[in-house]
Amino acid sequence: MATSKLDRLLSDVRACRLCEEYLPRGPRPVLSAARSAQLLIVGQAPGTRVHETGIPWNDPSGDRLRDWLQLDRETFYDGSRIAIVPMGFCYPGRGKGGDLPPRPECAATWHSRLLALMPNIQLTLLIGQYAQRFYLPHWYGSITENVRHYADALPHGFFPLPHPSPRNTLWLKRRPWFDQEVVPALRARVHQVLKVDNAGS
Repeated sequence: MATSKLDRLLSDVRACRLCEEYLPRGPRPVLSAARSAQLLIVGQAPGTRVHETGIPWNDPSGDRLRDWLQLDRETFYDGSRIAIVPMGFCYPGRGKGGDLPPRPECAATWHSRLLALMPNIQLTLLIGQYAQRFYLPHWYGSITENVRHYADALPHGFFPLPHPSPRNTLWLKRRPWFDQEVVPALRARVHQVLKVDNAGS
């Protein structure tokens, strides 16, 4: 059965040690996937709090993302409806400007195999440059332009977004059109896919 195939694949992913030598806190793959999922969230990689708890988006970035989506935690963590498969499954460590980029091994090794077993995905949120460079059929030159042209990605099943990290607060303040135009369109599309009525509002 496809479900058992996905369960076995998830077990393999969570046992993955491909880039163990590069991970300062060791491997702890954090992701969620189900055959029935309709919405896929592709972010960057777990931060320290997510690494410690094993719960994706369990941090201030997740709080902001749930606000953008207007989803409560119960709906957001309903794994039967929402899959969370970041570009990197483990905490990559810190660099001078914040967390290091997600390890490239994860997406190259696992993403296509996971997506093949999730046939009901209707919309994929591409959060940050790594997800957008990997998945978007057209790169507009910057995250700002990708997000501004979000409507161009919708026919391909994608919705590009900036990272909701507190580090991006200034980016958001300088681009009021994101809250005014993009967030309402995002909420409407996500609620349509999940068949929710202002969840978390």
